[in-house]
Amino acid sequence: MSKRVIMAGAVAIGLGAGSAVSGDVAPVALIIAQGGLGDGSWNDTANAGFQAGIEKTGVNGRTIESKDVAAQGEEIMRRAADGGFGLVISLEWIHGEPMEKIARDYPDTNWVIMNQTREGDNIASVVFSEHEGSYLAGALAAQVTTDTSIEGINADPVIGVIGGRKSPGIDKFIVGYIQGATAINPDIEVKVAYAESFGDPAKGQQMAQAMFDEGADIVYQVAGGTGIGIIEAARAAGHYAIGVDTDQDGMAPGAVLTSMVKRVDVAVETIVEAHAAGAFPGGEKMLFGLAQGGVALSEMTHTRDVIPASYVAKVDELKAKVIAGDIDVWDVSEQGYPDFFK
Repeated sequence: MSKRVIMAGAVAIGLGAGSAVSGDVAPVALIIAQGGLGDGSWNDTANAGFQAGIEKTGVNGRTIESKDVAAQGEEIMRRAADGGFGLVISLEWIHGEPMEKIARDYPDTNWVIMNQTREGDNIASVVFSEHEGSYLAGALAAQVTTDTSIEGINADPVIGVIGGRKSPGIDKFIVGYIQGATAINPDIEVKVAYAESFGDPAKGQQMAQAMFDEGADIVYQVAGGTGIGIIEAARAAGHYAIGVDTDQDGMAPGAVLTSMVKRVDVAVETIVEAHAAGAFPGGEKMLFGLAQGGVALSEMTHTRDVIPASYVAKVDELKAKVIAGDIDVWDVSEQGYPDFFK
């Protein structure tokens, strides 16, 4: 079965502020991914949308956390369905494969997986174009990294990126970032590392500091709660981090160059409302990209005054070309791995 793609805005039609429903709707559950709540990133942003959705609709809802959410995925999802939850949203990438099987066993439960496409009439797949937003982040970083007129920047064309764990979901960010950087400077060096954790800020700080010591002056964090340490390392070293998922610029004002914002809060709230209204988009793929406002760079409130306007204008130019289809940003989740990243 092929999935019909729904652009982000289309699903929200008729599900606005006045869509509160009675308590007859089955309750909803949000399974928190690795890194847990308090990560200041993916999980917290999604939970904000979840709470907004249940408040707006009046549906009962619960967040589910586990110390080993990856290994216990099937058990967690089955328990949620057995517990009477009518909508189960998982934020954990690794849950995608078992969800396909579980959804067949629980056809009366609505299921949602993030950042990948899974088959099933009662599964909605929410896909973000993180590669597009990361492309813009890489293009900005590549322009800034050799401009020594900016405090904290050295002359070396070296930047970095740290992922939580190696997976297609994380590498989608990283490959887009590299592609954007090399579009500006084909000779730039992009250091890549994985923390093997989404909840270890101390390790993130140590790894980012190592990259700074090796000549990088900008490090993109794609590591959830581990990324809090990456941002702290940038602040302490007088260099720059790039935030992810939510606007993290204010976590260390002046030390976060920009953030690649991913509106998972909007996606989760939209789906809770759809479930409550009896309009769950089962079997559909919901796309949130640059064109739909699903991903974007932050407003750079704390750094815009030190970044040359021409750099920002270049990023805006590239954004327009991506939206128009004039630039094809590599999508690991759809195209596999490019030769330059194997």
